[in-house]
Amino acid sequence: MNTDLMDYDEVVSRFDPVLGLEVHVELSTRTKMFCGCPTEFGAEPNTQVCPVCLGLPGSLPVVNRLAVESAIRIGLALNCEIVEWCRFARKNYFYPDMPKNFQISQYDEPIAVNGWLDLELADGEVVRIGIERAHMEEDTGKSLHVGGHTGRIHGADYSLLDYNRSGIPLIEIVTKPVSGTGARAPEVARAYVTALRDLLRGLDVSDVRMDQGSLRCDANVSLMPKGAAEFGTRTETKNINSLRSVERAVRYEMTRQAAVLAGGGTVYQETRHFDEADGSTSAGRRKETSEDYRYFPEPDLVPVAPDREWVERLRSSLPAPPWERRKRIQSDWGLSDPELRDLVNAGAVDLVAATVDAGAAPAEARSWWVSYLAQQANNRGVELAELPITPAQVAAVIAMVGAGTLTTALARNVVDGVLAGEGEPADVVAKRDLAVVSDDSALYAAVDQALSAQPDVAEKIRGGKVAAAGAIVGAVMKATKGQADAKRVRELILERCS
Repeated sequence: MNTDLMDYDEVVSRFDPVLGLEVHVELSTRTKMFCGCPTEFGAEPNTQVCPVCLGLPGSLPVVNRLAVESAIRIGLALNCEIVEWCRFARKNYFYPDMPKNFQISQYDEPIAVNGWLDLELADGEVVRIGIERAHMEEDTGKSLHVGGHTGRIHGADYSLLDYNRSGIPLIEIVTKPVSGTGARAPEVARAYVTALRDLLRGLDVSDVRMDQGSLRCDANVSLMPKGAAEFGTRTETKNINSLRSVERAVRYEMTRQAAVLAGGGTVYQETRHFDEADGSTSAGRRKETSEDYRYFPEPDLVPVAPDREWVERLRSSLPAPPWERRKRIQSDWGLSDPELRDLVNAGAVDLVAATVDAGAAPAEARSWWVSYLAQQANNRGVELAELPITPAQVAAVIAMVGAGTLTTALARNVVDGVLAGEGEPADVVAKRDLAVVSDDSALYAAVDQALSAQPDVAEKIRGGKVAAAGAIVGAVMKATKGQADAKRVRELILERCS
């Protein structure tokens, strides 16, 4: 990474950042936006396609009603106005993963406009983000560039195309310009995508898996010199696929653009790619304007005019926002404001709640998610929700500890096995032979052997120095590979030495 960067404190002392966040959400409908092809993730390439989503001559699109309903529910949840009439347009551009050479989207007549979303930052400050629009469109296919070291088309040996994703329903949510956040701009960007993800998950319109691409963020960043009246030239960092990366990308662009401007250079309006490895961005293509896309109304689809009674029925069916649910959880679990904030900042509230729903006690569920599992997520560089373990599986491990089948140390071993893809907790226990040794006869034998091996320690215990039993407990735990109940072992040692 050879790009010159300005120190972050200097950036915010000299410039005011302006953000614009565009979030693409794949809807969890069973079929695609304009055809009946399935949308299952992970299917064999090019097995979920038809003439419509491949753009073959003579094929005609038909709008997915559930996708329209989901768009309305998203718009309502974002406090948007649901328009009485909207229509689709053709967005024309060439790229190999666009089989029609145009994308069916919405241009100047989206379904939802002029909303807002309130964010609570880590210290409790609330920031309101204006929502410009939420519109319906179809996703593109997926390109895989093989060879080279960047994973992009330049330098690749060849490219593969998978059209399974082509035509999956998308909602694009576009903010109004976000200014006035100063040094907190990267934090605000992350908090916005986090709150939006939580809201969408609560609506049950998408699985919002950033690791699988069902939630993707494009971050527009520009800088204004302090006191300036006009926005600077923006760049758009595309397809950021984790919350942490949203924050890193915004921060990097601020330091890069500031260095360019301070050096007398020009910031170009362009798309940029984010590098997960070092947190940098690199230039993509010079950004097109709307005229370059030659938008015109989609001739094969009639306009969409949502019935007002339908809209109001959907409004009345919306679940409570996640932040209201958190307040109820805080009351039910007896959490302090800092404890709740820690859960929110860790992205653990819904995970803990689901673990409790699966039968675990709140305190134990909270302990697992914000300690051991948070550590594992940090080690892997992923969000907590992206760990390959479910709340039900965590609850099962907690139940085994409660039943005496596992010690806490063994339970961590079981969790490691689940994270490694070895199956359900019970399967990991069986495969790794991790169950607690509960047979007293076997424990007596291990205790006797440890006492015989350390006669001086045994004598101290018999003489009343009970604290010395810890050395024997350690020896027994080592002999049983940690599969003994330390409390029961201690009881047996004292019994033998009485």
